[in-house]
Amino acid sequence: MQFILYVLKKLNIYIIKQYIGTFIFTFFVAIFILLMQFLWTWVDEFIGKGVEFAVMFKLLFYTSVTFVPMALPLAILLSSLMCFGNLGEYYELVAMKASGISTWKVMRPLLYFSLTMSVLGFFFSNNVMPVANLKMQSTLYDVSHKKMTLEIPEGVFYRGIDKYVIKVAKKSKDGNWMYDVMIYDHTDGKGNVKVTVADSGYMAMTPSQREMIFTLYDGYNYNEVIDDKDYRTHRPFQKMKFKRQIVMFDMSQFDMKHMSEDAFKNHQTMLNIRQLNIAIDSLNILYDNKLESNSKTLINRLQNLNTTVEHFVKADKKLKKRHGDAVSNDTITVFEWPLLNNLPEKERQAVLSIASSSTNNMKESISITNNDIKRQRINIRKHEQVLNQKFTLSVACILFFFIGAPLGAIIRKGGLGMPVVVSVVFFVIYYVITIIGERVAVNGDMSVFLGAWISSIVLFPIGIFLTFKATTDAALLDADSWKKLFSKRNKSKTT
Repeated sequence: MQFILYVLKKLNIYIIKQYIGTFIFTFFVAIFILLMQFLWTWVDEFIGKGVEFAVMFKLLFYTSVTFVPMALPLAILLSSLMCFGNLGEYYELVAMKASGISTWKVMRPLLYFSLTMSVLGFFFSNNVMPVANLKMQSTLYDVSHKKMTLEIPEGVFYRGIDKYVIKVAKKSKDGNWMYDVMIYDHTDGKGNVKVTVADSGYMAMTPSQREMIFTLYDGYNYNEVIDDKDYRTHRPFQKMKFKRQIVMFDMSQFDMKHMSEDAFKNHQTMLNIRQLNIAIDSLNILYDNKLESNSKTLINRLQNLNTTVEHFVKADKKLKKRHGDAVSNDTITVFEWPLLNNLPEKERQAVLSIASSSTNNMKESISITNNDIKRQRINIRKHEQVLNQKFTLSVACILFFFIGAPLGAIIRKGGLGMPVVVSVVFFVIYYVITIIGERVAVNGDMSVFLGAWISSIVLFPIGIFLTFKATTDAALLDADSWKKLFSKRNKSKTT
């Protein structure tokens, strides 16, 4: 008995060592791939802005942290499949079974590891992810709204500097010397009334990097005089020649402005479970109050409309009693009221116009109110969706282990070939179902709970089926067994 326990202990240590190395490798590979996808998406926002290395490193770090919910289940799936695939390919799993050790006992230490990762994933999703999302979104906003670095092209009107438009015909190779320079000064906000033209100019930054000094040579300053009341007729302007002139531009506008994190912290992805519950309760209260307020407003408008209609009906009855058959009914109207028919044409058109305008205003008001209520309901569903996502990460870790480990034992192929293909297929299925379910749930066509958990519900029977087949040594993917099965069926049909 002690010998068996000793063998199992050594075996568990061996399997865990094989598994952890593969898990760490696949986890960081998944993070790297997702990070490259992020850079490919946002590369246009980073190029040409001179973003500091520290800021870029900060952005990539927090972005990598936000990818953990996607990378962790994928790493567990791929590492489980590779680990058991290697054990099956080199007949180590067969040797363990021949020694009386079942597949379930081999899976047990890795199940404990996956459960540990599941618990850690839950705490990570609840405590670390909100902070990482907040830091990432605020930094990404700062970088994406940063101005491009100063790069004046040749032969083009450059508007990158506030209140100035610059055009140069040619630049030197180092980009400092410029020729045939034209500068429009819009600092007064009066249009193109100040123009500077120079044969050449030299551009340099101050030591503080806060201002740019543009030294111009051999040029003219043109200034239209628009203070004179007859300037549109005479078009007076001033012309001043210079040999050397210095123009200074403020470069602080190119600095990256840091947006306060308070502008993002109330978003649903920046909240933990406790904060999400509080936010959902508050939003539901606001939603109910909005419904009640809108209902009262609509009822009041309908009552006012009903009062107006009753007034017309009473007046119409009085008119009929007073004039009897003398009331003209030749003109057919929508309401067929003699009171309206016997009004003068202008007054009747005015009444109909007022009625039509009131109806359209009420219709538009109801439409705006309805859209506002829909937006509030969608916002509530988004908060509920993020709340459910805190738990789906943990369940996905366990679910993918019960798919990867038995599937690796059945396939019996290690390395990065077949396991990667199978893992990607299952992960894409899981991810696509998750995205579709969440979007349908946010739109209100499905409950939020079902939308968040539908991918787990779909893959759960697959995990149970594969685990059962692996523990019972079923030849699920053995080509020979399938050939024998079909040959037996063909024989039974012929007989």
